[in-house]
Order: sequence, then structure tokens, then C-alpha cells
Amino acid sequence: MRTWLITGASRGFGALIAAKALQAGDAVIASARKPEDIEARLGAHPNLLAVRLDVTRQEQAHQAVAEGIKRFGRIDVLVNNAGFGVLGAVEETSAEETERLFATNVFGVLNVTRAVLPHMRRQRSGHIINISSIGGYQAYMGWGVYGSTKFAVEGISEALHQELAPLGIHATVVEPGFFRTDFLDEQSLVKTALELPDYDETVGAMRRFAANANHAQPGDPEKFAEAMLTLANMPTPPLRLALGSDTLARISEKNAFVASELKRWHALSMSTDFND
Repeated sequence: MRTWLITGASRGFGALIAAKALQAGDAVIASARKPEDIEARLGAHPNLLAVRLDVTRQEQAHQAVAEGIKRFGRIDVLVNNAGFGVLGAVEETSAEETERLFATNVFGVLNVTRAVLPHMRRQRSGHIINISSIGGYQAYMGWGVYGSTKFAVEGISEALHQELAPLGIHATVVEPGFFRTDFLDEQSLVKTALELPDYDETVGAMRRFAANANHAQPGDPEKFAEAMLTLANMPTPPLRLALGSDTLARISEKNAFVASELKRWHALSMSTDFND
């Protein structure tokens, strides 16, 4: 029996992953700002521990981990899932909106990861799964600041992958595309307070697209949760796992674009080395 710690587990991906893990016979430390919401969603289960955790508060991360270790003795899989989105142009996104977003999506990942790693290092085993987004690989108009938090998660995950491999610990960053969750609802997505007319053709179009795409996304959340169980069962998991046909298409397009630019500007790129 493995023990999972899943952040943001009261709804969305987090709740679905927790349910699948429990069905598989694993133990789950499910965290949320309101643990009673977890119990309402998942019900009572002998292998479930619902804990209070605001990931922006480092002391709560350590407390949640301590409670989980006391109950189950170990943590084998950490899923850093808690997060939210901000939709707006880079210029429209205020300092306060940006700081709040980074506090959860980046510093929250770091807080929980730092709290878990001493236990995984002691075990010489474990798997850290960081939920990113296609927006962490390919930037989009209207999602620039949100995407920058996911770009940060990608970089953190790449470094963890290298640092932890000799210790028997895996790190994977998961890049979902648009899945039919409540991500585009008001409880998960914040629109910037400022909306400038000059961005109506670009960011305004994205706002309209997001409103129309809500609950019509191509990705199946249940299949996403099943994929997380498959990932956790892999003896040699990947550094990156793209999920969804839209994600695969965007990654291929970006890789082709980057390769094209490298080729076009190759001479200038090579011109900056010393000649000795």
C-alpha cells in the first residue's frame, strides 16, 4: 500500500486522483483549505486522512506532512495539484494579482515539496508529481502571468529530476491541456480587475473563448486521474508527461517553431563565442 499526499484535493483533478488511489487500495493524505470539503466529496474511508493545508503557509505544509506520517508512516507519492488561474494581459495583471498567483502556484509547490522531501530522502524512494499545464510549455495571450507560474514549475521539476535521481526519488511534471473540469469556473479562474480596450482583439478574444469553452473541453478528467495512477506505477517514470491531444499538438508546433528559429539565426547565435 502506497501513501499519497495530494494538494487541492477537495475538487477537480485532486479529488479524482484521491478517489482513484483509494479505489486501488492506497492510503491518501488529502489536503485542502477546508478539509471538511474533502470528507463531503470523498466520504469516510479508513485509508483517507483529510488535512487542512493552505499551501502558501509553510508551517501548515509541515504540519500536514507530520499528520500524514504519524497516521501512515510514510509518503510515497506527492501530487502538487493546488493552484488557480488568472486570465488577463500581462499589462493588465496587477502586482497584487501576480503575487497571489505565484504564492499558490509556485511558492506553494516549493513549500509542500520541501516539507515532504526529508521523509522521501530517508526512505530513499518516492515520486513527486507536479501538475503544470500546456501553458507551462507554450505561452498564450491572456495567460502570460499564469503561464509564467507553470513555466517556473517546469524548471523546478527539471532540477528536481536531476537532483533526486541518485537518491531513488522520481520527479515528473504533468502537462494537461484543456480538461472538462471547473478550471474555467469563477472558483478556479480569476479575471484581472483591469481590462484595457487595446487588448480586446487578443486577450478579449481569449476571454470570450474561455467563456464558451467552459465544460466543453476535450479532455476527460476521469481518464486524467487514471493516467496519474498509471504514472505512479511506472518503475521509470518520465520527466514530462503531456496529457491530451491538444497538448500534444501544441508541443509539436512549438518544437517545430523553435527548431526553425534556431536554424534561421544559427550564424548569429554562433558568432558570440571567443575565437580562440
